[in-house]
Amino acid sequence: MNARPVTTAVKTALLYLLLIVFLTPFLMIVMNSFKSTQQFVENPLSLPTSFHFGNYESAYEKMDFVHGFMNSLIITVVAVAIILIFSAMTGYLFVRFKWKVNSIIFFVMLASLTLPFQVLMIPLVMLYGNMDMLDSKITLLFMYLGFGVPFGVFTFHGFIKGVPFELEESAFIEGSSRLRTFFQIVLPLLKPVFVTLIVLDVLWIWNDYLLPSLVLLSPEHKTLPLSTYNFFSSYSVDFAPLMAGLIMTIIPVLVLYLFLQKQIIKGITEGALK
Repeated sequence: MNARPVTTAVKTALLYLLLIVFLTPFLMIVMNSFKSTQQFVENPLSLPTSFHFGNYESAYEKMDFVHGFMNSLIITVVAVAIILIFSAMTGYLFVRFKWKVNSIIFFVMLASLTLPFQVLMIPLVMLYGNMDMLDSKITLLFMYLGFGVPFGVFTFHGFIKGVPFELEESAFIEGSSRLRTFFQIVLPLLKPVFVTLIVLDVLWIWNDYLLPSLVLLSPEHKTLPLSTYNFFSSYSVDFAPLMAGLIMTIIPVLVLYLFLQKQIIKGITEGALK
């Protein structure tokens, strides 16, 4: 008896089981977003007996959705853009210039990836608080740059090592500057890793709650994750609109992922080969 069909069937069943496990939390949020808060408290695992579409309207108003969405959009777009540009240029510098100091800095960056944010958050808040630099989007962007660049440099470093230097030499012979060569020749070849890092960084920054909650203290600076705290009061939580608010917060990132999923897979595959 050929064991290959049996092995394939077992693997397929395990993959579907894992898919169900990963989708269950999301499906529960969707399901509970159409219940009343009372139904949610009574049995969060049950199907809704009636669909309360008003939860989404309530979440939209209570979260001040448009204002929170714009704050999240501005912070995410600017932070991701500066992380990608700084990471790509730094990775290129480390690959093409074999200075000893570059090896040391690269090692320090890799070492910083092992440091949990929870270790740094109290000293960071105290430091920026003493300098009166909290409650500022610029401070938050600066922190995202510091936390995001090491992983970006590590990723770009591996890709740029696979770019033939002969392409750049040809440009140098024709009189192209180092900066122009980087932006016109090297950067277009890094599209797969760019797309992969865009999705990873957008997921991180868009959904981040802890760092913005420490830095952005004023209501006018609240991002969408911070706006979900409006459903919590001193003695109760309005669970049903909260679930609807979470769905509304997830949708933009989900749409981005669906549009870029082919590029993400391509970037991960090429990164593994390099």
